Formats: sequence, structure tokens, C-alpha cells
Amino acid sequence: MTRLIMVVLWPSFLVAIVAEGFFFSLFDPADLTLDGAEIDMPVLGVYTLGFFFFWTFCALASMLTCYLLEVKNTKKPAL
Repeated sequence: MTRLIMVVLWPSFLVAIVAEGFFFSLFDPADLTLDGAEIDMPVLGVYTLGFFFFWTFCALASMLTCYLLEVKNTKKPAL
């Protein structure tokens, strides 16, 4: 189980780093709004929340991939 957790979390961590780099190179954290209202948070806090958002999203994608690899095919292959 520990190995499965690390297989999911480590790649998603690395991809989240890249995703955050791309996102915040295009958008300034001070200019971001949430439903039209400015985000009243320090820039470092926005970077932190953004990273954890990307990490969570990437971890969910990795978990889905692991799940789909484990699902057994119940249908017989077509000839």
C-alpha cells in the first residue's frame, strides 16, 4: 500500500511543480480574482494554494490511472 501511495504522489508532485511554473508564468498571483472579488492573500499564499491544487488534481489523475490498470477485463476478447 505504501508503494502504491508513493507511485501516485511522487509523479503527481513533480508534475504539479511544472504545472505551477507554467500557470504562474502566465498569470500574476496579485491579479487573480475569485468570482470577481480580489483574493485577499499574500502572493506566497496564492503560490502555496496553487501548488496544492495542482498536486491534488495530478494525484487524482494518477490514482485514476492506477485504478484503471487494476480493473480486470470481464469481457472475452473479440477474435
